[in-house]
Amino acid sequence: MRCDVVMNLSASQRCEFVKNTPDCASDEGFIKYPVVTFCLFPPNLLPLAITLYVLWLFVLFLVLGLIASDFFCPNLSAISSTLRLTHNVAGVTFLALGNGAPDVFSAMAAFSHPQTAGLAIGALFGAGIFVTTVVAGSIALVKPFTVASRPFLRDVIFYMAAVFWTFFILYKGHISMGEAVGYLGLYIAYVLTVIVSAYVYNRQKHQLNGSAQTSGREQGEILPSDSYREIQSASIQAHDDGEYEPLLPYTQSTAQIFLNAINPVDSRTWRRQHWSAKVLTVIKVPVEVLLLLTVPVVDADKEDHNWNRPLNSLHIITGPLVCVLTFQSGTYGLLLIEGEVPVWVLVLCIGVFLSGIVFFTTTNERPPRFHFLYSLLGFVVSALWISTVASEIVSVLHLLGVVLSLSNTVLGLTLLAWGNSIGDCFADITIARQGYPRMAISACFGGIIFNMLFGVGLGCLLQIFQTNNIVMLEPEGMLCWVLSAALGLSLVLSFTLVPLQCFHMSRVYGIFLLIFYIVFLLVALLTEFRVIQF
Repeated sequence: MRCDVVMNLSASQRCEFVKNTPDCASDEGFIKYPVVTFCLFPPNLLPLAITLYVLWLFVLFLVLGLIASDFFCPNLSAISSTLRLTHNVAGVTFLALGNGAPDVFSAMAAFSHPQTAGLAIGALFGAGIFVTTVVAGSIALVKPFTVASRPFLRDVIFYMAAVFWTFFILYKGHISMGEAVGYLGLYIAYVLTVIVSAYVYNRQKHQLNGSAQTSGREQGEILPSDSYREIQSASIQAHDDGEYEPLLPYTQSTAQIFLNAINPVDSRTWRRQHWSAKVLTVIKVPVEVLLLLTVPVVDADKEDHNWNRPLNSLHIITGPLVCVLTFQSGTYGLLLIEGEVPVWVLVLCIGVFLSGIVFFTTTNERPPRFHFLYSLLGFVVSALWISTVASEIVSVLHLLGVVLSLSNTVLGLTLLAWGNSIGDCFADITIARQGYPRMAISACFGGIIFNMLFGVGLGCLLQIFQTNNIVMLEPEGMLCWVLSAALGLSLVLSFTLVPLQCFHMSRVYGIFLLIFYIVFLLVALLTEFRVIQF
């Protein structure tokens, strides 16, 4: 029996129903939202519960963005620097993973249960429409420009292939292991195409100009928006550090080094912040302190690579503990070894032993040779934090769908898609205003290609491994087909209209894209509420 039947029952029956209905019980997430809503809140306070869930959803999206930008992406950048990857490879692999982490992990969490698979489809397709219309249209309004023809056509063609393949999968109603692996194979083909095209372009440019400068237009364009922000913030940070550098040599104690490292508030910038930024900073402080205590961050741009002896020694204890207590909601961490000792206690003991070795064999001034391994630990721990937060977001959205009688698809294409895409939207618009519209438009398409192929491919592949069966993808009514048709139409229009304009993105075209999204959203909502029936 489906969980949304609970709203047809009397208030006195709802608590017992959600406790005994498997569809209401989710293995993902730490909070059992149906039980909290219908067993702890009185029926007359249900509007209050919905309001609190919306606020909680805002906090979760805020935390998701914080983990991805301040912990996940820097460690991925450090890994790519350690492996000495080129900008092309790093841009379409590690940096794409960093930028798309919220979308990919949200999709993976949604695909883990059949009742929330509609959230993943709605979010991935909804984010695709949002990015290709609202974000691209806003960039054209802010800074009309001429797109690079070959990268634009390459990205649109690959994204069209991914979308129409997904449309075919939805039409069949299920996806097999071979088809799930095919999604990942298509992304590998995209990466190879980017690398080969950049190589060919740079070689041609070198031969024509007779110069050794081989940076290439495409190489600069494929960098995702977060990489630009990291470069810009790094230069600002370096300027600030030089401005506030003490005139006389000063040696901090180990305790002072530790306390400064876990302090997320920079007193130097606090005074210059707007009051709204200060409110967000205060909201993020508890979460950021927790993340600083559990996730190591390696910064290859700093001279000491962000080495912090007391804090990094603690990370050897807290990082593995977070892994065992967040993976599968702590199911494996609470298992008993020989029926007596929990797994987390064993991990704690090993961590304390290794932490002591690191602390007493290293110094505060110089990072050890094995410091690069912390980027791998930080990558794993931050990925599990993201997965945990994404699972909570999916659980909250599923609960809101049950209470408000909304399908998972409409929640995915609105709240989940907006929450995951709004940060990239503002970042890309900022980049366009500062004179880099080509980089911004390239980040738009490159990111959603990764999200679609990895979100569907990896999410379904993990579900197939867990169940040893094909994944059923049953569209929730006509809304899913409206969503698919709208995304396909937006890509076809981009593929035809942009070349007809000689690849010039004008303000008129930007307004057209924004109107297209408004019309799509109106039709989708009218379809959801059965005002329009096909």
